[in-house]
Amino acid sequence: MNIHEYQAKEILKNFGLPVLDGKVYNKNLDNLEADLIDLNGPPWVVKSQIHAGGRGAGHFKDPFNDKGGVQVIFEKEQVFPIATSMMGNVLITKQTGENGKTVNSIFIEEGCDIEREFYLSLLIDRNNSKVMLMISAAGGMDIEDVALTNPEKIINIHLTKDKDISLDEGLQKKLEISIDQFDELNLIINKLFYAFISIDASTIEINPLVLNKEGRFIILDAKISIDDNALFRHQELADLKDLTEEDPLELQAAEHDMNYVKLDGSIGCMVNGAGLAMATMDIIKQFGEEPANFLDLGGTANKDRVIMGFKIIQSDPNVKSILINIFGGIIHCDMIANGIVEAVKELEFKLPLVVRFQGTNASEGRDVINNSDLGLVSIDDFTEAAKTVVDLAKG
Repeated sequence: MNIHEYQAKEILKNFGLPVLDGKVYNKNLDNLEADLIDLNGPPWVVKSQIHAGGRGAGHFKDPFNDKGGVQVIFEKEQVFPIATSMMGNVLITKQTGENGKTVNSIFIEEGCDIEREFYLSLLIDRNNSKVMLMISAAGGMDIEDVALTNPEKIINIHLTKDKDISLDEGLQKKLEISIDQFDELNLIINKLFYAFISIDASTIEINPLVLNKEGRFIILDAKISIDDNALFRHQELADLKDLTEEDPLELQAAEHDMNYVKLDGSIGCMVNGAGLAMATMDIIKQFGEEPANFLDLGGTANKDRVIMGFKIIQSDPNVKSILINIFGGIIHCDMIANGIVEAVKELEFKLPLVVRFQGTNASEGRDVINNSDLGLVSIDDFTEAAKTVVDLAKG
């Protein structure tokens, strides 16, 4: 689960990490001008809050504001009109795609005299089953380019959960910072690691971490992603989810205990089990087409869930045909087959449909499909089923 910058900074502040004071405005900008009295400035920084990177280098659809989603303002009377031009506008960045994202929240923060910028993040290295620290003296908006063109400038350090972090002194020379600054950085990283473990984060990214003119470190931007599987332990964090940032179809699927992710292809996929879903998408790609979605019905699928799955897939205009791939373990294939037939009738579903059953009552399920007189196709062989659904999409 992703959260906004202002939420991430509030969490980090509670762990004793150095962040600037700021105020957030959701939907409206009431009291903004009065609130500026409590924020040190000039300058003030007006920040659009969306779940995407590259905000500062992005642009708005409304041409009234063409200076990006993060702007440094030196004149107090300009803060309100700039914030107004952002609120409700659509911000387009290299991560949002051309559709962009609507800005529903604005964060106004104190300014900072920046001496140097660094990059700092913690994430899970699944190859080593450890938390990995990534740090670089080349922080800022161009960090992605640095990773591609000068990867040696990014230093990776694996951390051990039950030990305090003591950074190698060689890192001080690589970062070109003083002994006092190195000690301060070491303390920040220890606090950040404690926060990471405490909130069950999957990523904490600080870009940039800056040295100000006084030689002190400040977290200037922060991104936190929290492990969805651990949210049951953190209701206070689950409450931070911004539903306006979520795909409505993914939310609808989650409400019915399904996992759905929209993709860019033309073959709709309805499968039970994440592993089988991945294999289904892979084999579709082998025949030259792309999957339109990942849709896992789950191990306790029933007729109502199948109907909802059809509604979700059918709402994607790019879908040309659908492959339903069911392994009958806990669920019985004939029960799913009856649910498919009833769903097709109820929804007057018109797209070409290929069904593959294996496992419990697979033969009975195939009979239900083949005897339905609805033009549905049931094929036992996985490869043949995938080839057929691709041919139907093309023709």
